[in-house]
Amino acid sequence: MLVTIAIVVGLLLAALLGYAATRPDTFRVQRTGTMQAPPSRIFDLIDDFHNWASWSPYEKLDAAMKKTFSGATRGKGAVYTWAVYGPQPYMDKMMGKDFAAGLASMKAIAESQTVVSNSK
Repeated sequence: MLVTIAIVVGLLLAALLGYAATRPDTFRVQRTGTMQAPPSRIFDLIDDFHNWASWSPYEKLDAAMKKTFSGATRGKGAVYTWAVYGPQPYMDKMMGKDFAAGLASMKAIAESQTVVSNSK
């Protein structure tokens, strides 16, 4: 009986690994939303990476996240890097809700009367 269970478990594990080997190494997660704010206000929240702390859910999830800003202050040539690691399978389910939360937070800031600017 134990041998049969071990064989079944081994076959299931082999099938799972075989399936995982057929999955792509990359992923893409995206969400869209509509905001009642001037395009320039939304652009400022995106264009300057220093402003991302005000709306990005990842900034709120890990206050100790290692961030690096380099290149131009904003726009073309601006670089923002961070250390975030995670498994590839089911990334859309795992991260999609965070993308939606970030868009909702950006919308609230963009549509408010408060001017946001964290750039140096």
